[in-house]
Amino acid sequence: MSILAYEKRGPIAVLTLNRPDAMNALGQDGDGLAVANVCAEILSDNEIHCAILTGAGRAFSAGGDLKAMQSRTGQFGGDAMALRDGYRRNIHQIIKSLYHFELPIVSAINGPAIGLGCDVACLGDLRIASDKARFGSTFLSIGLIPGDGGAWLLPRIVGDARAAELLYTGKIIDAETAAKWGLVSEVVTPDALMDTAMTLAEQVAAQPPHALRMAKSLLRHGATASFETIMDMSAASQAIMHLTEDHMEGVNAMLEKRPAVFKGK
Repeated sequence: MSILAYEKRGPIAVLTLNRPDAMNALGQDGDGLAVANVCAEILSDNEIHCAILTGAGRAFSAGGDLKAMQSRTGQFGGDAMALRDGYRRNIHQIIKSLYHFELPIVSAINGPAIGLGCDVACLGDLRIASDKARFGSTFLSIGLIPGDGGAWLLPRIVGDARAAELLYTGKIIDAETAAKWGLVSEVVTPDALMDTAMTLAEQVAAQPPHALRMAKSLLRHGATASFETIMDMSAASQAIMHLTEDHMEGVNAMLEKRPAVFKGK
């Protein structure tokens, strides 16, 4: 069974981490390729404009597979070079496939998101949580460091001090605290989580698809590029958008005081 199940609901792709018996633990051989393949399939479908990422069962993801770490098997077996290659080839492929995903992602965090699972949740452009969700960057608690890029991702969301507090103490925070820290933007009941995520995703998916992808690209590059680089990228991207039918539809709809109907042209 693939770690990532995929269901298409109109213009929205629902992605589900699908290893519920192991609290959606990640890092088995082939997980990276499975995630990459699903992402590529979705991005090749021009009818899809947004994705929701959630977890099956009671967890979003408990992170790396502790049993495999204990037995030093699979992803977590071999010498230092084999372990390094495993991270780069497998776990990093999960992170990079979701980070470079061109469409907006709504993380619907249904339960514990711990270690690697917390970092995967952070890959959502928008993040909402069930009140059953818990968050932790618990790598030091098992004698490890954030080997999946979390040291880059987490501070950009909650700030350096909060990220350091989570990492250095190994503490687990609840959903309400995560909302106060900016890790998630909304906390809802478990029964309302997917409906809330779907409503949010539908609002995103209603936007002009080409402009949506370019807007996400600008936000992604804005995390690391210089001001002048972003200004140049913005001018070039905007010039392309001005020549689209969707731009004219948006302007006409605004002037005519009616909802716009974008066609991706």
